[in-house]
Parts: sequence; C-alpha cells; structure tokens
Amino acid sequence: MIWAPVLIPALAGLVIWAVGGGRVRLGVLGTGAALLTLAATWAAGDATGGFDWAGTLSLTVALPPMAQAVAVTTGAVTVAVMIFAASHEEEAGLARLIGLLLVFTGGMELVVIASDLLTLLIGWEIVGACSWALIAHHWRAEAPGRSATYAFVMTRTGDLGLFLALFVTYTATGGAAYADLAALDGGPLTLAAAGILVAAVSKAGQLPFAPWLFRAMDGPTSVSAHLHSATMVAAGAYLLARLHPQLAPATGFAPAAMAVGLVTAILAGVAAVRQMHAKKVLAGSTSSHMGLMIAAVGAGFPGVAILHLLVHAAMKAALFFVAGIAKHAAGTFDLREMRLGRALPIVAALAAIAALSLAAVPPLSGGWSKEEVMKALEHAGLLSAAAGILAGGISAAYATRFAVMAFWPDAPRGETSGRGENAALALVGAAVVGLSALWFPPVHDAAAQALGATLPEGSTAGLVAAQVAVALGVVTGLYLARNPGEAPEADWFGLPGLIDAAVTRPALAVSMWASRVDDGWVDKVVTRSATGLAGRATGADTGWIDLIPRGSAGLARRMAGGAQRSDARGLPAMLSDGSARMVGHAGADAGRAQTGLSHHYYAILVAGLALAVLFLIFGA
Repeated sequence: MIWAPVLIPALAGLVIWAVGGGRVRLGVLGTGAALLTLAATWAAGDATGGFDWAGTLSLTVALPPMAQAVAVTTGAVTVAVMIFAASHEEEAGLARLIGLLLVFTGGMELVVIASDLLTLLIGWEIVGACSWALIAHHWRAEAPGRSATYAFVMTRTGDLGLFLALFVTYTATGGAAYADLAALDGGPLTLAAAGILVAAVSKAGQLPFAPWLFRAMDGPTSVSAHLHSATMVAAGAYLLARLHPQLAPATGFAPAAMAVGLVTAILAGVAAVRQMHAKKVLAGSTSSHMGLMIAAVGAGFPGVAILHLLVHAAMKAALFFVAGIAKHAAGTFDLREMRLGRALPIVAALAAIAALSLAAVPPLSGGWSKEEVMKALEHAGLLSAAAGILAGGISAAYATRFAVMAFWPDAPRGETSGRGENAALALVGAAVVGLSALWFPPVHDAAAQALGATLPEGSTAGLVAAQVAVALGVVTGLYLARNPGEAPEADWFGLPGLIDAAVTRPALAVSMWASRVDDGWVDKVVTRSATGLAGRATGADTGWIDLIPRGSAGLARRMAGGAQRSDARGLPAMLSDGSARMVGHAGADAGRAQTGLSHHYYAILVAGLALAVLFLIFGA
C-alpha cells in the first residue's frame, strides 16, 4: 500500500506519544515503527495511488525511482535517529519527542510520494508544524521557543510560494497534478516556478532564509540530525529535483536556481568555517551542500543532486550524532572546549570518516558525489564551475576544522558514549563507507540507471582543480583548528538582525494586531450578542431551552477572557500562523484542556493535521 510509508510513522508517533514509557520501551517502539516504515517504502515499489476529493481536486501519490530512493533514505535515517534519541536525549518528554519525530517522518514521506501540488502542500505543512514543535521541545527554556518561532516564520514566509504555485496551476488548468504543472507555459509557468523555487529555498536554508538553520540548533541533537539529513531541509532540494522536468522550461528558473545555490554554498561555507558552535558549523555546511544540490538542478542534472542528497544524508546524520556525543562529554557545543580524541576514540574515528567524506576526500562517498556536482556545474559554464570549486574547498576547510577541534587527542578524561549512541553512529557511519562504492563505474552506472539520472562528463582540468581546492581546504582547516577565532561572518554577516527587523518582527506585529482586533472587537460583539440573546430569552421557558443562550453567553465570556490570558502569555507571538493561533485559542478555552502552554496547542494542531490527512485519504 503506497500510503503505508506515511500512515505507519504518523499513527505510530501519535500512539507512542499517548502511551509513553521508559527509554527502552520508547526506543523499541520508535525503532520498530521506523523499520516498518522502511520496509513498507521498499515494498511499495513503483506503485501509484490517489483519492478523488471535491470534484476536480484529487490527492495523488506515486513512487518513481527518484522518489523511492529518497523515501527509503528517509526511513533508514529515521531508524538511526530513533536509536540515538532513545539513548541520548533526556527522558523527560522523550515520548513526545519520539512521537513527533515519527510524525515528522510521515510528513516528509508524504512530500516525497506526492504527485500533485495539493498533496505536496499537505505534507509540506505537516513537516513545518512538526519542525516548530521539535525545535521548541525544551519549551521551558526561552531560547528554544523563540528560535522555533523564528524558524517557523521564516519558512512560512517561503511557503507562500507553494500556495502561489498551487493557485496559478489550478486556475490555469483546473487541476493541481504535476502533469498539470507541465501543461503551463509563459507567464503562469514562470509564476508557478518562482513560487516553488522560493518555497524550496526557504526549506533548504538558502539565502535569504538561511539563518533560520542556525536558530534551529536550539533543538535537541536528534531533531537537528533528522532535520538536516533526510527531512525538512532536504525537502527543498528534493522538490526542485523532482519537478525539474516541469520547471526547467520556465524563464529564468535555471539561472535563478544556480545563482541562489552557489551564492549560498560559498557564504554558508564561510559562516561555517568561522563558527565555534559545533552544531552551527554543521548547519552552515548543510546550507552550503543544499546550495550545491540546487545549483546542480539548475545546471540540468537533477539526478546528480539526488545522488548527492543520499550521500549527504548519511554523513550529516553521523556528524550530528558525533556533535551530540561530544557535547555530552564536554558539557558544551563549543569546539574549543572539546578535543575528545583520547576520551572517545571510536567516536573520533567515525567522526574522522564522516568529516573526510564531507570534505570530499577520495575515496569516500562524499568525494564522488561532490565531484559529480562539480562536473554538472562545469557544463553550465566556467564561472559556475569556479564557484563550485571554491565552495568545495571551503567545505573541506570547515569539515577538517570541525573534526580536529572536536577530537584532537588531548588529556584523557573519563567520559564514554552510550551503546545506543554508538549503534546509531555505527549505522550511518557504515552507510558513509558503503556508499563509497559509488567510485566504481559499474556501481555508479547502475545507481544512475536506477534513478533515471544522467551523469555528466567532466574535464581533467576541472577534476584537478577541484582536488587542489580540497587539499588547500584541508590545510586551511588544520591551520584554523590550531588558531581558533570567531568572526562576525560566523553569524551570517549580520543577516539575522536584518531579517528579524524586516520579516520576523513585522510578521509578529501583524499577528499581535490581528489578535487585538479579534479580542477587542470580534469577541466583544459575540459576547454582547449572546448576552442580549440570553436576556431576551429570560421570559421564555426557564427549563432546558434556557440553557442554550446562557451557555452561549458563558462560552463567549470565557472565550474573551481566555483570549486575553493567551495574549498575556505571548501565544499570538508564538503562533504567528492564523490557523495555529485559532487552534491555540480553542485549546485555551476548552475547560480542563486549558494549560496556558503553547506547545500543547501546537500538539493539537499536529494531531488535527494527521486526522485531516486520514480524512482526505479515506473520506468521511
């Protein structure tokens, strides 16, 4: 059943969240659900499915080779994340964390298998909702909540592009299928392509949206690993690759994708190479490598982008696991305080393998997939190739610096890593090594054929230049590891402050204004109307009929009072999206469901979205 990769993790996540349990129980249940998801994805093959809903609107799904490869990767990474989370994260709130991670996986699987813009949008919104709740997992601390809101507003701003694409496609063709998107031309196609590109680059952490990835690092390490390797951030690059046949004819799409991708790849690399926070180094590297994937799509080689995405998922999950283990041992994410090579020798060895792969050092898998990206860029022109080579050299610098600073042998300490952490790290580390077989022509030819991808031909000069850049990057990384220092560019050259002033604050201000209008006018009108109705009804039957107006008036008063209390707790600021805010108010005024905790309201939204998906699939 093609819907199984979506329904299994989503429903299992909600059940696990509800029943709870200790570490072992949650680990077994979460890992079991992830394995079932992986098996269901593998067994689905090239199946298709759909559900006719509301006339010409249909939810359709399919698993072409490219989609199945990404869906399987998402399931495989989820298995490792479940093992790591159950072993590494705090036990308090662990059921909620594992449950939401599984719902997150279900949302991503829906994005991957979608074959129309409406289904895609449903999965896209589930992923966004879950990311908010996951980043804000430690909601009692101020920073995670603020960072979750920042990330949510930034990505929601980009999501408007997907709504635009859906509107344009449906208006022009009467349908929302990817085939309908292909039927567009001229201005409508350009508008739809621009909307999809904006939505994709916001999720993929590309400029000008890139700084949200740094803020998302306030979430748990298992969330960061899942977010950056095979779910939300990867969704942006995947979407552009999946829709490349439909988007490529659009005027300006290819140069825009290449420009955004290459500029982000370089600037994100510079930000990463000057960072001292271990997870933020990796966040910058994710932006950079997603930029290379998007540039490869713009150059006309979406299959190369997907191959690099698969390799990147393994090495990025490994490096985030490493960062979490190192933080647990050192008590901080500051690279200057780590140097844990003697304390954690096995972890250090696996970190070195993953970092060298990220640096694109042959014969590791990252070296092969990055070189394919370089060949693709060479086809687009000398300037594109030069920008890609520069980004590759910077990647080698921050990867080397990360591994050396975190795991240089220093005075031995007593720290150790847990068995579950080591098992999860070993799984993704083995994937990094196993994928290195792509260097062999029979293997990469078979992989390309399976994906329906075309591998580009490259020049000897381009290959030599790329390897020289990698070597220089490694040397630079060694130098920076011995001479650490943080610079302004480590925080995105001041871009977060500009975005906060130009986007986040205005968006939250509009949300607050709308809340005041709602509380000051709408609720008062409802209250007065209901109270007047109750007054006029007092002369009537005082029996059970009288309960209706009295109940309406009382409910209206509680709604007005509850909304004021919610304002005092900052709920509108936390839930800038209108639908989420409405659900929050409903939760605030529902008797015993009133808690004043915004993460509870967002949990209701996530559950509601899951039920909505079930309704849309199976009908009323």
